[in-house]
This record gives sequence, C-alpha cells and structure tokens, in this order.
Amino acid sequence: MRAAVVTGPRQIVIRDVSVPQPGPGQVRVRLEGCGVCASNITPWEGPEWMTFPTDPGALGHEGWGIVDAIGPDVGSVRVGSRVATLFGNSYAEYDVGDAEALVELPPSLAGSAFPGEPLGCAMNILRRSDIHPGERIAIIGIGFLGALLVQLATHAGAEVIAISRRQSSLELARAMGASTLIPMVDHHAVIKQVTELTGAALCDRVIEATGKQWPLDMAGELVREGGRLVIAGYHQDGPRQINMQQWNWKGIDVINAHERDRNVYIRGIKEAIEAVQTGVLTPDRLYTHRYPLSRLGDALDATREHKDGFIKALVELQ
Repeated sequence: MRAAVVTGPRQIVIRDVSVPQPGPGQVRVRLEGCGVCASNITPWEGPEWMTFPTDPGALGHEGWGIVDAIGPDVGSVRVGSRVATLFGNSYAEYDVGDAEALVELPPSLAGSAFPGEPLGCAMNILRRSDIHPGERIAIIGIGFLGALLVQLATHAGAEVIAISRRQSSLELARAMGASTLIPMVDHHAVIKQVTELTGAALCDRVIEATGKQWPLDMAGELVREGGRLVIAGYHQDGPRQINMQQWNWKGIDVINAHERDRNVYIRGIKEAIEAVQTGVLTPDRLYTHRYPLSRLGDALDATREHKDGFIKALVELQ
C-alpha cells in the first residue's frame, strides 16, 4: 500500500509499504479518506520533541472507509461495514486498530466524507459547554470546529456572537446561524463591541476555538461573572499565561473541553452521526479543500496558512 512518511520538518515522502494485518481484537480498514487536523501542524513543522521519520501513515487520525479484514475475537463489526475510525496512521491506503475504536456509518451517509473524530469533538464540546436556550454565547475562532459549534449552539437556542479574523469565516458563521459578527482585529474594539451589545452583561458562555494566547485572553474578558469559559482550541505550541485575578474575581467555570477517554470519543461520533442525519449539523460545506495522498504536504501547508476561504482539508484515498 501507499503511505505517507514524514522524514523531517515539512518533508513528506509517499512509500510503498506492506499492508498491515489485524491482530486479536483488531480490524483493518481500506480508507476512503482522512481529515487533516490543525494539531498536525506543530509536528509537521518539526519541533524539538518530534522524532523522524514517522511510522507510515502517522499523524492521520480522522479516517473513514470500509472494513476489509477482521482479526480473531472480533464480533462487533463485519467485513464490508463502512466506518469512521479513531486509528492513528490513516495517511495511508489502509489502517489497523481496535474494533472498539470505530463507529459504523449508516447507509444514509453513503458517499459522504465523514471524519468522525473532529465531528465527535464538536459534540463533546457542546455537551461540556452546557448551553441553554436564550443564553448569549461568544465563539472565538471560526474554523472547522468553531463553525460546527456555531451551528450546534444556535440549534440549542443560544444567541451566538461569532468572532474571527477573516471576513469569509464571519460570513460562514452567519450562514451557520450566528446573530452577530465581530472582526477580531483589535482587542479593545472587540471588548467594547460585546460590552455595548450586551449592556455590559457580557456572555454566559465563551468558547475559545483557536489554540492561541490572544483569543484566550479575550475569552476571559468576554465571559460574565459566574459564566463558563470553554477552551476548545488545542494549545500545543508552548505554555500559556492567564489572568488568574480576573478569573478569580469573576468566579467563572473554566472547562478544558478535550477528551482522552476513547469511550467519550465514540459517544461523540455517534451523536455526530445522528446530528448529521437530522440536519442539525451540515459539515459538507466546510470541506473546502481536497487533496490526493501524494499532495499531503500541500494539505498540511494549506491548513497551516489558513488563507481566506479555507476551512478544512481532506485527503482522499480512493
């Protein structure tokens, strides 16, 4: 099979390697595609802690495809099932993982891309945000995750304020249901606009979805006393500073909305399947860039550069 191997900072080769074989409790999936996650960017750029070369297919963890082989002691899935996976080497034509690390996709989603991991993340963040009808929610950063959360929060009955650097992202947020759009160009201007909009009450919930320091600072200022600050962004490029005095004074709840329990991931993917089937989520419009495996480097660069109009890249494997 063909698989991507990262050989150094921003260097990828596509190699012919042996097709992996499933062991006990495992299945093999012939991948149709894999989403490109923003968390790939830091290892792609080659930080000191990164080890090269990577395993074949490494970094790819948003795969979906068809089960084509089953190892011993697997009774939960059959050959031919179309599934979304939580496997970790899915920048390749095949990947292998535990049978418990996948969710079967219904026939109604046949032919549709389904990167289950980030869709499940959105559902898990929604649950931990604890949004109620009539609440005012600010979402900072309208990329793939932020756009999904705009749609989910709106469906939950919230009034959504979308804050983002790019005009195209703000327009997308409006299409996904946001009632107010604020360009993220000046810190104090954003605070002033939200303060005026809310009559100085600020926001019941603020979801930070960028993984950057400045939006995290802004989130603390926008949440009301006794409100909830939800950190959905993945902060992987170094330590962060917080205004603990401000957080103490406001008495806010701070939620690190990241999961590591596989069962929680699986629950989120199942909830995402239902949300897509019922039209609560419409992610297809967010898959703005598609690449063959041979252009994975371009897909990662596009994700890193995040130019106007870009939301999410998919690698297509079939």
